[in-house]
Amino acid sequence: MLGIREKNIYGEKSFEDYLTELQAKFPAIEIDYRQSNHEGDIIDFIQESRKEYAGVVLNAGAYTHTSIAIADAIRSINIPVIEVHISNVHTREDYRRISMIAPACKGVIAGFGLDSYRLAVEALNN
Repeated sequence: MLGIREKNIYGEKSFEDYLTELQAKFPAIEIDYRQSNHEGDIIDFIQESRKEYAGVVLNAGAYTHTSIAIADAIRSINIPVIEVHISNVHTREDYRRISMIAPACKGVIAGFGLDSYRLAVEALNN
C-alpha cells in the first residue's frame, strides 16, 4: 500500500518503483520481493528462504508487534534477518515501540524512509 497509505508517513512512491532503484544500486545481488497480508504466508516465505537466499530484509508491518510465530520462524532458519521499518516506530504510538521479532533478528533499521531497505541490504552484504 506504499504510495497510497498514509503518505505523510510512508511517502508517495510504491515499493515496486523503489525496488527498481534498489536493484539498480545492487546489480550484483539478486533481490526478490514478496508481500503478503497473511501471517502464515510470511512464515512460509521465511522458512523457505533458508533454501535459496543469503538473508532476508523483513518489514513485518503490524505483525512486528504481535507475531511470536514470525519470531519463531526467524529463529528456525540459519540465515540473517534484518527487521526494517520505513518510519521511526519509536516516535509513534506506544505499541509500535515493542517488537516481538527484533530479538530473533540480526538487527533493526527504522526511520530512514524507503532508504531503510538499502541500509538493510548493505548490512546483509557486509
